[in-house]
Amino acid sequence: MSSTLNRSLGLRYAIVVVIANIIGSGVYKKVAPMADELNSPGWVLIAWVLGGIITLFGALSNAEVAGLLADTGGEYAYFKKIYNRFFAFIFGWSLFTVIQTAAISSLAYVFAQSLNSIIRLPQFFPSLSNFTIGGIFYPFADFSVKLCAIILILLLTWVNTKGIKTGARMSNAILVLVFSGIFLIIFFGLTSKNASIDRSFNLNTLNNAPITVSHVFTAMLSAFWAYQGWAAIGFVGGEVINAKRNIPKGIAIGIFIVIGLYLLVNTTYLSLLPITTLKEVHESRNQIAAVEAVRSFWGNNGVLFISTLILMTTLGCTHATILASARPYFAMAREGLFFRKVAELNKAHVPENSLIYQCFWACLLVLSGTFDQLTDMIIFAVFIYYGATAFGVFILRKKMPDAPRPYKVWGYPVVPAVFVCFCAGLFINTFFTRPREAILGLILMLTGIPMYWWFKRNNKNRKYDVNTANWNSENMITKDI
Repeated sequence: MSSTLNRSLGLRYAIVVVIANIIGSGVYKKVAPMADELNSPGWVLIAWVLGGIITLFGALSNAEVAGLLADTGGEYAYFKKIYNRFFAFIFGWSLFTVIQTAAISSLAYVFAQSLNSIIRLPQFFPSLSNFTIGGIFYPFADFSVKLCAIILILLLTWVNTKGIKTGARMSNAILVLVFSGIFLIIFFGLTSKNASIDRSFNLNTLNNAPITVSHVFTAMLSAFWAYQGWAAIGFVGGEVINAKRNIPKGIAIGIFIVIGLYLLVNTTYLSLLPITTLKEVHESRNQIAAVEAVRSFWGNNGVLFISTLILMTTLGCTHATILASARPYFAMAREGLFFRKVAELNKAHVPENSLIYQCFWACLLVLSGTFDQLTDMIIFAVFIYYGATAFGVFILRKKMPDAPRPYKVWGYPVVPAVFVCFCAGLFINTFFTRPREAILGLILMLTGIPMYWWFKRNNKNRKYDVNTANWNSENMITKDI
């Protein structure tokens, strides 16, 4: 059995992992809830721009930390050195309970929805569709779609047990197809006789309703889901060649490419569909904005094309998220802060057991909620830690002033400070505008507190030896919180 991860990803694959973890369902779906919140195409584009700028500020701050501390587990490894082992564990546990597993679940769910629009899936247990747990969870609602999502998660987990290079090549191939499809939408959409590019920049709202800061923050929850995933490259830091240089470069290049692509494609949607149509799409709950945009210039024949493209995109992003997300749990387990079996690698140098545990919980989350409920919960949770990473730039400049930094964040101290303040504002705003998602996300994260003490007590006299790939009896936890 292998005991060490294999460093095999260069800069090109690092960029691929960044972009593949970002471009998923949000590029097709999230313009509709943003339009419903803001009631103005111009303000929707402003929200996309602001979301891109804030994401870039966070990514640049993260890149400095990654360049200094790059290792398997990403922020989990960073937080141990910036804060302490306890905070790092709570982050890792949040990844497992909310952030990454819910991302896998929601992406797989959209894949299944798209497949259902092409090939009508057979209905299972329709009589149980109204069965509810606490009036919040409806596990059997759209059960055929959820079952398809679960099968996808199982299959992609199996693919990822075969080696990280195999997984990265698959992401690369899918990404080429996705970019080609999106650029076809942009070209034919903007040149269509139905397009009105001027409408995309109109700042007037329906009924002249005022735009508040809270409206913009709430709309940006949707934008941030579309931008979410860029930090996942840090999770595979132990498998990137010259990680301290290639990870910061990969993050910066990948983010710039995605921002440009998102602005182009959303300008296309807004030039083709009026705000009233986008609001109807959002209210229908089973329509996708991109499908309606393509239908407007290619008719029903275009529906098959866009549904297939969404299928490929969500397949690629689900795969990339599964690939990267299992690494932090592996790093935690090697320090005695997760289930012991997760610390083991298979013959392909892959944390197979970590993938299996992740797969099981992600499948349960598929049954638990709707797409928008899951994504809002993810964004609420993840921005707590994005803010903590950006604040870590200030801490590390004090703690390690002379350490070599392959990259220093542009605009220091303004850029990381603005990002930290924004994360705090988003956290507070979500409690007021999405209280159910905020409370559920917080409860799942806080379950990590008793789990930390349980893992610490259970593994305190055992340590994983990477040379023998076995657990040895010696004091594992060397530093308390």
